[in-house]
Amino acid sequence: MLLFLKLGAIGFGGPAAHIALMEDEVVRKRRWLTRQQFLDMLGMTNLIPGPNSTEMAINVGFARAGWAGLAVAGASFILPAALISAAVAWAYVRFGTLPLAESLLAGVKPAVIAVIAIAVWRLGKIAIHDAWLGVLGALALAAFLLKLSPLLILAGGGLIGMAAKQVRDLRRSASGLTNLFSGLILLNNPFFLPGLLSAVVAASGLPITKRVPLARLGWFFLKVGAVLYGGGYVLFAFVDQGLVRDHPWLTQQQLLDAIAVGQFTPGPVLSTATFIGYLLGGAPGAVITTVAIFLPSFFYVGALGPILPRLRRSPWMAAFLDSVNVCAVALMAGVTITLARDALRGWPMWAIALTSLAVLWKWKINPAWVVLGGGLAGLVVAAVH
Repeated sequence: MLLFLKLGAIGFGGPAAHIALMEDEVVRKRRWLTRQQFLDMLGMTNLIPGPNSTEMAINVGFARAGWAGLAVAGASFILPAALISAAVAWAYVRFGTLPLAESLLAGVKPAVIAVIAIAVWRLGKIAIHDAWLGVLGALALAAFLLKLSPLLILAGGGLIGMAAKQVRDLRRSASGLTNLFSGLILLNNPFFLPGLLSAVVAASGLPITKRVPLARLGWFFLKVGAVLYGGGYVLFAFVDQGLVRDHPWLTQQQLLDAIAVGQFTPGPVLSTATFIGYLLGGAPGAVITTVAIFLPSFFYVGALGPILPRLRRSPWMAAFLDSVNVCAVALMAGVTITLARDALRGWPMWAIALTSLAVLWKWKINPAWVVLGGGLAGLVVAAVH
C-alpha cells in the first residue's frame, strides 16, 4: 500500500513515467517480479480498455498479494491524484472567477493544446503503420467532427478493422473462410472484450433515471471507463461529446481547465474525472465519478488476465486493437481541434501555444512544466494589458 501511495503522489509525467517508476521499484529494487513478468503484464494492459499505468498497479498488486493486493494497490495508486484533483476543484469553484485565476488559466489552455497535439503526433506514428489504418483514422476524425458518438466510433472502428482483415485474408487464400469461423468463435467467447459490448449498450442510449443527476453522471463515466482505449487524453473526447455538446453541463472553458488540472496533478490522468465530478456534483459527484471511471479496470484485470495471453496471439484481436487504437488517436485529434477554437483567441495565445509546441518537440520535458510556463505567460500577458 505504501509503495503505491508513494508512486501515486510522485508520479508526474504520464503513463510512461508511471510505468518506469513501477519497474524500478518492483523489478530492480524489491524484486517482486522478473523483468519478463513485468513485460508480460505491460503487454496485457495494452489489450484491454482503461488507463495502462493504473492497470499495471492493479496487476502488480494481484501478483504480489492476490485479490486483496489487487484492490489495495489500485486504490492506493489512484487515491493521491483523486484527493489532489478534488482539492484543486474546490479552489477552482471558490476562486476560479478571480481575475488572477482567469489570467493564469488563459495561458494554461494554449499550453494544454500543445501537450495534446504532441501526444497525438507521437501516438499516431505508432498507431498508423499502414495506409489502411491511415484511412480509418481520417474517417474516425471526420465522424467525430460530425458529432458521431465516440463510443460508436471506437466500437465501429474495431469491427471495421476486423472485417477489413477478413477481406484481405479472403483475397490471399481460400483459408480465409476458416479464419472467418475462427473469428466468429472468438467473438462468441464470453470473455471477449466486455468493453466492446459496453460500447454498444452505451451508444444505444438505454434510459437511466432522470431523478438522480449523480446517477447519470456516474453511469456516463462508468461507460467511458469500460471502453476507454488510447489513454487518458481520449477521455476528453468523450467528455466533450457527452457533457459539453449533448448536455449543457460543462462549458468548453471548464473542459480545458479540467485538462490542465490533469497535467498539473500526479498519478493517473483519468483523475480529471474527479475534478469534473466535483464541478458538477460537489464532493459526492467527485467520489462517484472517480469510482465509476476506474472500476472497470479492476474487473478487467481480475477477469481477463488468465486468457489474455491467448487473445494476444490472435490475428483477429490484433486487427481489432490496431483499429481501435487508430480511432482513439483520431478522437484525440478531434478534441484538440474543438478545444483550440476556444483557447486560441488572439495572437498572445497563439504565441504561447506555438512556443509550448516547440519546447515539447525539441526537448523531453515534463508536460507539467510546460503547462506551468503557459500559466505564467498568461499572467504576464494580463499584466501587460
